[in-house]
Amino acid sequence: MAGGLASLAPVRTPARPGPGPLPEAALRALDLSVRRRITALLAGEFRSSQLGEATELAQLRPYVPGDDDVRRIDWNATARTGEPHVRVDVAERALTAWLVLDTSASMHFGSADRRKADVAEGVVLALGNVASRRGNRLGLVTFGGSSPAMVRPRQGRAGLVGTLLTLRQESEPGQDGATSLGAALERTFKYARQTAHLSILTDLRGPIDWAIPLARLAARHDVLVIEMRDPREDELPNVGELALVDPETGKQLRVDTRSKRLRERFAKAAADDRARQVAAVRRAGAEHLVLPTEGEWLKPLLAAMARRRRGR
Repeated sequence: MAGGLASLAPVRTPARPGPGPLPEAALRALDLSVRRRITALLAGEFRSSQLGEATELAQLRPYVPGDDDVRRIDWNATARTGEPHVRVDVAERALTAWLVLDTSASMHFGSADRRKADVAEGVVLALGNVASRRGNRLGLVTFGGSSPAMVRPRQGRAGLVGTLLTLRQESEPGQDGATSLGAALERTFKYARQTAHLSILTDLRGPIDWAIPLARLAARHDVLVIEMRDPREDELPNVGELALVDPETGKQLRVDTRSKRLRERFAKAAADDRARQVAAVRRAGAEHLVLPTEGEWLKPLLAAMARRRRGR
């Protein structure tokens, strides 16, 4: 992140290491993949095949009483032909991109190189930089914290700065709340009226209350669900007795991880839950991507966007 925008990033500490470096070359590659993917979604430098309100004339046609807005009458054409005509313009629109960000307590967990929230922050920075270029617009919806936020889509630097300011506020400790991805997607559906690219950043923890609103969004928009995942959520290490705490409910449980049977049951339950979540995403018509807290997360994101570009 260049220049003065770097000062908007959350403060880095050993407990909050951040996403790591975002090389400019990687951002350029991501920019190319995203732009090619959403060409059909009316990116800023492309012209829509749809007709609507804009500044470039597509055609003139006779006025239809009761159907046409009288404000669309072209008086010059009407005077020349002696018959009322309306003008129909080419709809020129910038791409609108929405980031739906999970800021719940479970996102602050991380047992590897970084927390899930750090990976999500990196994705916000990467996609935010790309989505705010070339006159495109960037909007943000957060959920899971004590004060869910919404930043309306804005063009260029203003859209990116608004997103980063909200991200910094959401990174402060003590903003814990119940996670409802379903409610967040319902809010997003109300806000995102124009065809857009939606990236949903979450760890998919909690009940599947989001299947129907996700399907509604996927029917209108290009939707990618990006799941942040930590290895300790899929398997228990053999480290003796542990006190486990659910970060969102505060519920505590003591377990003896020396039990092989317990570890196997935990791994199977975790795998089954993941399978249910992924199946629900795909049934809704959205695409799914897993980014790890261990090792690289940017390369898998680039690879996934390249695959989506080729599959368009």
